[in-house]
Amino acid sequence: MGKRLKLSELEVIERVKRLKEKGIIRRIGGNFHSSRLNFTSTLCAAKVPEEKIEDFVETANRYPGVTHNYLKNHVYNIWFTFIAQDMAYINNSQKIFSDDTGVTEIRNFPAVRTFKIKVDFEV
Repeated sequence: MGKRLKLSELEVIERVKRLKEKGIIRRIGGNFHSSRLNFTSTLCAAKVPEEKIEDFVETANRYPGVTHNYLKNHVYNIWFTFIAQDMAYINNSQKIFSDDTGVTEIRNFPAVRTFKIKVDFEV
């Protein structure tokens, strides 16, 4: 990345650190085709009381397979994707979310077909 931006490794690391501190980025990680690794993916919707939203999102985000959290204006107000080695892992993790937060209504909408749009941004 440094070569592409004509920056040193240290400069890139410092800039990324600042962006994370400002909340502009949450994390940096690899992007892979989960199905090619025989992983499973599901879209999750949770009905979370307003006073539990922060705790629920923090609990869910501890899992590296949880991505794309969204707050929606809907009875199921927290939506996120969860990618893992199998649905049993996802279901077990969601039970832990429920046990830790008291949120019991979490729905899964497993991916049946995947659509990928390739986007490249010039930096």
